[in-house]
Amino acid sequence: LWPQLTVLENLELGAYTPRARGAVRANLAKMFALFPRLDERRRQAAGSLSGGEQQMCAIARALMSEPALLMLDELSLGLAPVLVDQLMQTIAELHRGGMTILLVEQNLRKALAVAERGVIIETGRLRLAGTSAELADNPEIRAAYLGM
Repeated sequence: LWPQLTVLENLELGAYTPRARGAVRANLAKMFALFPRLDERRRQAAGSLSGGEQQMCAIARALMSEPALLMLDELSLGLAPVLVDQLMQTIAELHRGGMTILLVEQNLRKALAVAERGVIIETGRLRLAGTSAELADNPEIRAAYLGM
């Protein structure tokens, strides 16, 4: 984010693709519907937002370009659990709407709850891959990563 710019200015900067430039108003309306808190803070400097609000703003700015693929790295890092839940629900909603999402996430339980497929990588090596259900039911994964 550009911390000195407002939420609205940051989102407008996200609409840089030719296709997105023609739909700025419509996409802003979608982003403010997806993240109502950003609508409340549209004139506020992005640098003064909370960590969760900054994460929402960064995701919304990326979505303003109308991407085919949204890549998210450590979505939950440093955020309050209630915000993590909100963001994960938003990610699931985007996916249900047809968007492809690549999520790198330390919180395996949350990631598997919203993912169709998962990959476990340890120290740079592929350890396991499968559907979310397969990974969640795997005794080795349950013991090592889910504390079960």
